Amino acid sequence: MPQTTLYDRTGAAVGSVDLAESLFAAPVNEAVLHQAVIAQLAGRRLGTSDTKTRGEVRGGGKKPYRQKGTGRARQGSRTAPHYRGGGVVFGPHPRSYEQKFPKKMRRIALRSALTAKLNDDAIRVVDAFGMAEEPKTRIFAGVLAAIGAGDGHEKRVLVVAPATDSALLRSAANLPSVTVIRADSLNVVDLLNADAVVIEQPALARIEEVYA
Repeated sequence: MPQTTLYDRTGAAVGSVDLAESLFAAPVNEAVLHQAVIAQLAGRRLGTSDTKTRGEVRGGGKKPYRQKGTGRARQGSRTAPHYRGGGVVFGPHPRSYEQKFPKKMRRIALRSALTAKLNDDAIRVVDAFGMAEEPKTRIFAGVLAAIGAGDGHEKRVLVVAPATDSALLRSAANLPSVTVIRADSLNVVDLLNADAVVIEQPALARIEEVYA
């Protein structure tokens, strides 16, 4: 069973924690990881871009000039695409970019991402952040620096909390490279983007409950 060091908020090692083998010692499937990233990023697209075809633009009822005798090419309507203000050929229209991604593949991708981060020594487990008493950015940045996760400005840090923690969110709000998510909201893109994944110890049980 894989293990990692357990830190307190001062950065001191206070023990070790066992990690679920199914989550942190799984085979890393790069193909499924890639497909998960593509599907997740595609799902974020709004798909609201729209252009008008020649049948939707205003005007076009009158023939621009007579059919014969002008020496120019015959034209039937100013809504044609080659006219300024005319319709757009093959332009975007509202659509959904969502891709089907089965639940089993999502689980495989998430387990692969967690295992890869552990193999890269990018996972830190903290017994508690303790921000409820004094939710300050300076103190929270000090906790991150103490456990080797950067200061919240250069290294991208993903903080995993067991539940919604308003004090923790306020403390991290001014750190541009820190993202705080709940343990039951883990996703492949955030995991792979992070240089360090900081997990509060109670969140480990929630992660195992949801994803193991």
